[in-house]
Amino acid sequence: MTLVDTRTPNPKNFVAGATGDWEVIIGMEVHAQVTSESKLFSGSSTEFGQPPNSNVSFVDAAMPGMLPVINSECVRQAVRTGIGLKAKINKRSIFDRKNYFYPDLPQGYQISQYLDPIVGEGTVLLDMGEDGTVQIGVERLHLEQDAGKSIHDQHPNMSFVDLNRSGVALMEIVSKPDLRSSGEARAYLSKLRTILRYLGTCDGNMEQGSMRADINVSVRRPGGEFGTRCEIKNVNSVRFAGQAIEYEARRQIDILEDGGSIDQETRLFDPKSGETRSMRSKEEAHDYRYFPDPDLLPLEFDDAFIAKMAEGLPELPDEKHARFVRDYGITPYDASVLVSDRESADFYEAVARGRDGKLSANWVINELFGRLSKDGTAIGDSPVSASQLGSIVDLIGKGDISGKIAKDLFEIVWTEGGDPAQIVESRGMKQVTDTGAIEKVVDDILAANPDKVAQAKEKPTMIGWFVGQVMKASQGKANPQAVNEILKRKLGI
Repeated sequence: MTLVDTRTPNPKNFVAGATGDWEVIIGMEVHAQVTSESKLFSGSSTEFGQPPNSNVSFVDAAMPGMLPVINSECVRQAVRTGIGLKAKINKRSIFDRKNYFYPDLPQGYQISQYLDPIVGEGTVLLDMGEDGTVQIGVERLHLEQDAGKSIHDQHPNMSFVDLNRSGVALMEIVSKPDLRSSGEARAYLSKLRTILRYLGTCDGNMEQGSMRADINVSVRRPGGEFGTRCEIKNVNSVRFAGQAIEYEARRQIDILEDGGSIDQETRLFDPKSGETRSMRSKEEAHDYRYFPDPDLLPLEFDDAFIAKMAEGLPELPDEKHARFVRDYGITPYDASVLVSDRESADFYEAVARGRDGKLSANWVINELFGRLSKDGTAIGDSPVSASQLGSIVDLIGKGDISGKIAKDLFEIVWTEGGDPAQIVESRGMKQVTDTGAIEKVVDDILAANPDKVAQAKEKPTMIGWFVGQVMKASQGKANPQAVNEILKRKLGI
C-alpha cells in the first residue's frame, strides 16, 4: 500500500524535541469482534466468559478433514458496518490464508482477506473542538477469524491455551495514516466504537477484548517524508492508546535526535510502566505467504443486497448530532456528549420531545449523567426514567418549581421513585409566585439589614446577597425572577 499524506501540518500537534519540532504520524488497525451468536466459519457459540475450551468445534480446533462454512450473518454485519463508515462495498471479495505459527492458532494459518477485502475506502469524522472537524480516512475493512488465547500466568513453567475465541469473526478496520496526535487517536477510537455500537455490529467492550487496536506510530519533521513506523499490538483501552502513542513518539524522537535510526518492529504497551517494549521484528505481507483459501468461494453481492443492508441502518451519530442541534436548539458540544452513546441519545430525546431542548439537555447532562457517574450506574439502570425527568422539566418550565427545588425533587425521585408532579403537591414544594407573599419576605429582610441596603444602593451587585436571603427564608420556594424584580424596585436600582 502506498502511503499518501492528506493532512496539512498543524503546529498545535507538533512535539518539541531538543533539535526542533517533530510531527507524529499514526495509523490504526482496529479489530472489532462481530456481534453474532456463532463464529465466522463454524456453529460454535461466541458467548463471552464460558469455561476454557467449551465453545470449540472440530472446525475451530482444526481437526483433519474439517471444512469452513461462511456465517452469512457475519457478512451482513460487515457490509452494514461498511455502509455506516460511508465506505465502498466491494461486490466481490476473496478469503485468503495468512500463514504463521502461534500456539493458539490451531490451523497454522488464519483465514483473512488480503488484496480483495469486503469493504474499501471510507471516512470517519472527528469533532476536535477549536480545531474543527478532522476527516480520517479508512483504507479498508476485511473479515477474518480470531486466534485463541494463550494464558501464561497460571503455572510457573507452562502456558495454557483457550480456544473459545478461536474462529470468532473479526472486522479489521484499517485507517489511513491520517491521525496526528494522541488526542486525535483517542477521539478516533471513541468515535469508531460509537458507530459500531449504534449499528449493533460490535459491542465495543475493549476490556473484554471484543475491540482492540494495533497502533502504527512514526515521527518526522513537520511536512517531511514518512518515517519508519513501529506497531504497538493489542491495545485494549482508549486511555492506554493515548499513553502508548505519547511514549512511543517520545522514544523515537529521542533515538533520532541522538543520531540513531528506528527499527521497524512490533511492540507491546505495558500499562503499569506506561512504556512500550520490543516484541518482534515487524512482518511484511510477503512473510505471511498469502494465497486464496481453496475451501472458500469468493463472496459476491449485487446492488439489491447492498441496498437492503442500507435500508435497515439506524440514524448514525453524525446525523443525530446535526438533528439535535437543529431541532432542539442545543449547542454542538452538548449534542456531542449526548450522541456519544446511543442509549443516552435515546434517553435525551425521550425527555426533550415536545419540551425545551436546552433545559432538557442541561438536566440530562448535568444532573442525570452526574449522578449516574457518581453512583457508577449505567443509564439503562437509571432509577429516574425519561418520563420522570421530563415531568421535572415540565414543572420547571411551568414555573411550578425553582431550580433549587427541582434538584431536591430529583433526589427524591432518584431514591424513592414516584410521580414528580404528585410529590410536589403532596409535599408542598410548589414555587411561591404570589408577589404579595414574596414582597412581605423582602420587606422583612430589608428592614433587618439597613446597612446592607445602603451598600446595595452604592454597589448594585449586592442584590445577589438579598436574593439569597429571600430564597433561604422561603425555603427555595420563592420565584427567583419575582424576587429580583421586587428587590430592584425596593432598592431603587
